This record gives sequence, C-alpha cells and structure tokens, in this order.
Amino acid sequence: MSSSTTPVQLFLLGRTLMKIGEESLPELPPGADTHRVGTRAALVVLSDLLGHPDTSVSAIAVRTGLPQSQVSGAVARLKDAGSIVTAPDPADGRRQLIRRAPHASERVSEVRVSRIDDALATALGTDDPERLREVTDALDVLARHLTPEAAGRLRP
Repeated sequence: MSSSTTPVQLFLLGRTLMKIGEESLPELPPGADTHRVGTRAALVVLSDLLGHPDTSVSAIAVRTGLPQSQVSGAVARLKDAGSIVTAPDPADGRRQLIRRAPHASERVSEVRVSRIDDALATALGTDDPERLREVTDALDVLARHLTPEAAGRLRP
C-alpha cells in the first residue's frame, strides 16, 4: 500500500498538529520561570526522554537537533515543573542523567487532563460534532501508532 501523502505535506501536518497541541495546553501559572525556553522545545526534549531514559543534555541535543543551550533550558523548565529528575552519572560524576519523574507533578497532571476540542474546532473552522469526531478518531489512531518511541527509531 502506497500513501499519496508527500514528505512536505506530512511535515506541514506535523506543524499544524503542534500548533493545535500548543494552543490546547493550559497556561503556565503567573510568574512561572520558563528559563526563556518555549513550550515547543520543552515538549521536544520530553518526547526524546520518553524514548531515551537516563540520557544527557548533549545526547538529547544530538538526537533532536536542538542547540545544547536550548536543551539545558528545557531540562531546567521540565525539572521545575516536576516532569523530570536528574541524577549524577555514575560513570562521570560531572554529567547529569535525565529521566522522567517517577510521580506526576501538579502541572503534569493538569496537562494530562487538558483537552484539544476547542483548539481543534478552531483549527478546523467548525464545531460540527461529526467532523470533530472523525478527526479526533484519526488523531487517536496516529497517537497510538506514532509514539515518541517511534520517533526515536528514526534517528540514532
């Protein structure tokens, strides 16, 4: 079976889906320190961590293509939010290994229960329940198959 979707269409779809996701996220609390790193970078780093636990800032930078300074800022933001924890690397005490936090923080719990309905309806330009259900069902299938671990298989 061959798809008629081109790489450019897939890339643009991914960008649109990222924008819908960003719009759906709950606002950060007032005064939250974002370490001058945007939501997108933090989510890229978190996605990489899901596929590569116990990793370093430099390894994340190589895999994601983000500058090391941006990865460091995202790690600091995610650590402040309680999404990740760091520990010294037993092989090199100067380096920190990063992994998901064992328990969800309040912010992580808030993000996990947020919904995409309003942002999706806005992006589609309709609140027609049948159309929203059709697109939501398609997104559910994609999310089930194209996980962060799947993306990790594309790059070493």
